[in-house]
Amino acid sequence: MALCNAFLLFFMLFSSISLSAQRTPNPKPYKQPLNHSFSLSFPLRTATLSQHSFPSKFASSLVASKPLYNYRSSFKYSMALIVSLPIGTPPQTQQMVLDTGSQLSWIQCHNKAPPTASFDPSLSSSFSILPCTHPLCKPRNPDFTLPTSCDQNRLCHYSYFYADGTYAEGNLVREKVTFSRSQSTPPLILGCSKDSAEAEGILGMNLGRLSFASQAHISRFSYCVPTRQNYGKTMPTGSFYLGQNPNSHAFRYVNVLTFSQSQRMPNLDPLAYTVNMVGIRIGGRKLNISTSAFRADAGGSGQTLIDSGTLYTYLVDEAYKKVREEVVRLVGSKLKKRYVYERSLDMCFDGDETEIGRLIGDMVLEFENGVEIVVAKERILDDVGGGVHCLGIGRSEALGVPSNIIGNFHQQNLWVEFDLANRRVGFGKADCSRSV
Repeated sequence: MALCNAFLLFFMLFSSISLSAQRTPNPKPYKQPLNHSFSLSFPLRTATLSQHSFPSKFASSLVASKPLYNYRSSFKYSMALIVSLPIGTPPQTQQMVLDTGSQLSWIQCHNKAPPTASFDPSLSSSFSILPCTHPLCKPRNPDFTLPTSCDQNRLCHYSYFYADGTYAEGNLVREKVTFSRSQSTPPLILGCSKDSAEAEGILGMNLGRLSFASQAHISRFSYCVPTRQNYGKTMPTGSFYLGQNPNSHAFRYVNVLTFSQSQRMPNLDPLAYTVNMVGIRIGGRKLNISTSAFRADAGGSGQTLIDSGTLYTYLVDEAYKKVREEVVRLVGSKLKKRYVYERSLDMCFDGDETEIGRLIGDMVLEFENGVEIVVAKERILDDVGGGVHCLGIGRSEALGVPSNIIGNFHQQNLWVEFDLANRRVGFGKADCSRSV
């Protein structure tokens, strides 16, 4: 889109500040596209609301029709869920991070990636690039969640900056995902990255109209995250479904909250899978945290969202302080002094992780309808290297993100299903390291 000079200057200034402030060593704990809002709190993704609310017509069509796809695949898990999708005609296998917190999907189209990882547009008969005249490139209502411009070749160009300091930019294109000879999507709008520091692309699966799920009319999808091992160096295999999951009869569901236009607030992400969280228990003890800490306030801060693209779980200060107080009460003498991992995890230990986990006990994240995520004491700590183990919970404010984010570390050994037709998220216990 053609942005005014003042906005470009503002965007470049805040992008440079964010890049320097958010850049972290691997593993990257939080990977979300930065929103380009004029709010000084700089929220991550605030959409142009008239275009990006969850479309009611789309939801109705999903309810009324059967899923178009029933596709089962697998993914590798270290810090992210890395799926392999067959893209193009004939298909080229592309590795992409499954991200329920992102909208735009993009693939690697540059020479920096290994030849086996980079997509070659010249080999696909279904590939096309969006010209500058496309409505998405010059929308009547600017979309600050997807900054576009016209490049020197009169092609539509996009730039994405992420909260961890990485970026991706290239052209917006149309391309198919070819599941089999008889089953493929229509041409979808994707990013074809010409410059990125990442080895994989992104499979954007949030509620935005340009997400893969929305464009392909996926009625539901699900994944099962295996146990993270060996500081993320070992990559166990998990399962991924597009369409019906045969295990869903055992799932328990929470509703996905939707927001009318009058409810939209500067710090709110209306495209996220926002759910009602009601409390936290540690070692069987219910923490004294107001339910309001888990819900969006008048400015949008405090929403609770399920995010496969974030490694750890991050809590707003009110909730985080109560968790930390309880951990200090239980194992305070064993805490590693003056140590903060990735700028936000400060409940870390040098000692025997099994013994520390036993002293802390199980942790339970409580949601509406009696739904719970139980984090067993055996996996409440994560190996962050150097003999250090940390509780996988950090302060969201330390990252400049005023939300409660349930990351994939706390989704291990769970089926997590996103039922878009019925606007709900389901959870089911599983041994995700096995074939399920």
